[in-house]
Amino acid sequence: MDKLSLLQARRQQLVGFGAEIRKKIAELVDEQSLVELDRFSFSKNEFYGEDVPGEGVVTGFATVNDFPCYVVAVNSQVLSGGLTNAGCKKIVKCLDKALTANAPVIYLLSSKGVVAGEGVSALEGVSEVLAKMDDLKGYVPQFAVCLGDVLGQASIFVAIADYAYYMKDSCVAYGSPLVISAKSGKALDKAAFGAKSGTFNGLVTFEVSDIAEVKESISDILDILPNYGGVSLETMDDANRNAPELNEKADAESLIKAVFDENYFVELNGKFAAEVVTGIGRIGGYSVAALIFDGDNGVELTKENIAKIKDFMYYADENDLPVVTFVNTLGIKNDFNTYNSTILKDVASLVYSLKTDMPKVNVIYGKAIGLGYTLFGSKNFGVDYSFAFANAKVSLFDENVGAELEMVGKDGDFEQLKARYEDEQMDAFAAAKCGYIDNVIEPEYVRQYVISALQMLL
Repeated sequence: MDKLSLLQARRQQLVGFGAEIRKKIAELVDEQSLVELDRFSFSKNEFYGEDVPGEGVVTGFATVNDFPCYVVAVNSQVLSGGLTNAGCKKIVKCLDKALTANAPVIYLLSSKGVVAGEGVSALEGVSEVLAKMDDLKGYVPQFAVCLGDVLGQASIFVAIADYAYYMKDSCVAYGSPLVISAKSGKALDKAAFGAKSGTFNGLVTFEVSDIAEVKESISDILDILPNYGGVSLETMDDANRNAPELNEKADAESLIKAVFDENYFVELNGKFAAEVVTGIGRIGGYSVAALIFDGDNGVELTKENIAKIKDFMYYADENDLPVVTFVNTLGIKNDFNTYNSTILKDVASLVYSLKTDMPKVNVIYGKAIGLGYTLFGSKNFGVDYSFAFANAKVSLFDENVGAELEMVGKDGDFEQLKARYEDEQMDAFAAAKCGYIDNVIEPEYVRQYVISALQMLL
């Protein structure tokens, strides 16, 4: 057989082994844009007694809605997507190229974990991948798309990635779901390890229905990140539009609609600690990260929402995003379960994450009470500009405790004392008069104030 015919035969063999995963890649990337890397990489697998073309991993570079990206696709048709030493080395080579090119990486994952027959060699390969993925943090975005089961040490790929997409049938677990169920004494179905688990584990950035939705989401994110879409972008949204409805009531939904440019806000990890909304977007064309405390009576701090805030602050710092925080925050949740936990250590480590060097703007739109003010209302953690709505409440205590402790001996029933404490001690103007808040503003004009601050900072 001549060399050209042999090449065609070998290509056909690879296509047969990877037809399914290449179809998924084709759905993700722009038409005919994929250039495969190490296409003929393989090694002898002694345990299975066969050559494994491509080691079950397809890598390459392509464009996704015109954004250059690298792709790492684990092929579930080969060894059940098992991770081998050679396959891991192939992934690392791809990640090295992505780092050099400053291009995002997209992982298409469906794997049962490491291949048992390779023993420690497979573990060495996985550790090399994990180390390289960590090297990419803060330099290029990493997107993990869970196509099906992602089990064992492959699940850590999902945790390290900046964004994790769960399909309807995704199942992500560090061990076998059957074993976890048995050892827990519970009859857990597969869905318990899918998208709904994001409420508890914080892994699920997005729940999606298909690859097309993933493609649009990735391009939306890259369009916002300053290293790819630019620090500033003309979004055609009126910088001077106001929102009079905020004068009556403000919450996360109304603030996003009023402040962010139209169609330029992406919420991240919405299922986990949902009382704290985190996301990225553009305001007046400027790329920002946003932290919004959402609650009718202010958000109490817990282990879960502190963990979410810490991770998000590091994320913003890694992606060169200024942070706009919309404050409606109380202190630590007052119950014994919270007390009997690592909550104080969590708060201490939160302080460190708040001291990043990125520009910061605070908007107190609801309450900033006690520790809630200390952490998110004060400018001492590198906040450049601080605003408060005219109807915001800023104080040492909430109205109930304030009435009990500071209104003792004054005339009136408890409800009257609460109202008096609110009027006299919780007025944002008192903090502004002390120089702690830069300006007290009408809520409907918050977009203009934030844009002005960003113009000065960026």
